[in-house]
Amino acid sequence: MTSNSLLSEAVCISIQGCKIHLRSPNVTGLIHHPYTPPAGFNAPQPGVFKASTVYFPTVADMRRREWKDKSAYTYGLHGTPTTYQLEERLCTLEGGLQCVLVPSGLAALALVALSVLQTGDEVLIPDNAYGPNKALAEAELRHFGISHQFYDPTDVHDLSRKIGPQTRLVWLEAPGSVSMEFPDLPEMVRRCKAQGVLTALDNTWGAGLAFSAFDLLGDGAGGQGSLAVDISAHALTKYPSGGGDVLMGSVITRDAALHLKIKLCHMRLGLGVAANDAETVLRSLPSIAVRYAAHDQTARALASWWQAQPQCAQLLHPAFEGAPGHAHWQAVCNRTPGAGLAAGLFSVMIDARFSQAQVDAFCDALELFKIGFSWGGPVSLVVPYELASMRQAWPAHLKAGTLVRFSTGLESAQDLILDLHQAVQAHLPMA
Repeated sequence: MTSNSLLSEAVCISIQGCKIHLRSPNVTGLIHHPYTPPAGFNAPQPGVFKASTVYFPTVADMRRREWKDKSAYTYGLHGTPTTYQLEERLCTLEGGLQCVLVPSGLAALALVALSVLQTGDEVLIPDNAYGPNKALAEAELRHFGISHQFYDPTDVHDLSRKIGPQTRLVWLEAPGSVSMEFPDLPEMVRRCKAQGVLTALDNTWGAGLAFSAFDLLGDGAGGQGSLAVDISAHALTKYPSGGGDVLMGSVITRDAALHLKIKLCHMRLGLGVAANDAETVLRSLPSIAVRYAAHDQTARALASWWQAQPQCAQLLHPAFEGAPGHAHWQAVCNRTPGAGLAAGLFSVMIDARFSQAQVDAFCDALELFKIGFSWGGPVSLVVPYELASMRQAWPAHLKAGTLVRFSTGLESAQDLILDLHQAVQAHLPMA
């Protein structure tokens, strides 16, 4: 009997002396169906491949295959055509050469730390960094015997003073979380390289569009000899996704040995992303530049409105003159005056005469702005922060007051300004 007849004949089995006829040709036939779609299909969006198991035609082929250089497929966790395509496109976006995907932006930060640090090492983190990255150092990394220090992101000399013999990694963030200071990235990278210390940048704000993490001076196109960070970590949850509905992160490098270290740690930790999530980001990537510019324009319109309001003690937006780190933003993001980009994210220091309760009531009264974390999606968001609890000390460059962070969505800027106006009039009245 041929294998094909096995799929079409009735099966007779005997159980405790009773013959039972099982006529179920469809079951095995469905599982081992011979049809394979023809090659050559092409469309705007790449196909979605879901797999844990990957088939090998022979044992010899199974033993030959290599997943670490993307030359083949071995197991779903190590990559599919869908995830490989997303990784390669993200490298194009950021100017990197190698990429791994992880389930969230925070997972990207954790993967970097766990890949390059070991007991006895030290990591330096800017005091205005993303809070969960600081918490990771204070908890898990400390438990592993890895020490940390927080440095002043507005002072390159403070960073230099804190680099010691055990320092193996320096985190950079441009601009800083919540308070939006833009650091002197090129000088910080130079000083770390002079000490032989790895640099990792949380590049979520820049998104590969405002500036290149692998070509900070804009003179090397990311190639050999250009001033670059060693690692770029990106929360794809934000602008690459663009919908506020996907959690994902990436870690991108240009150094093959460093990438392999990260990739092997990634494998040992069992990190992976869902194929449908990768598909969603792939679908959104072609419009990222258009969306980023729209968010930027709306944020500047709202920031300009706030700048004229007496309730605003200080505007925190790196593209605005007088904001902390504005000159550094210009040097890195605005080399052609008027052409510089910035994310749709800014903060306002509400004058100290208003209580936290009044500021909270203002946020509650907003109708178009929703109260929620994250950013980069179609809906504008607002969050009031207790900044004093997030810093070692109140930064000297920040005025007294209550900080409120705004993330612009894709709504009409005029509608958002009207929403701000009504909430300010109701809950932040001037005497």
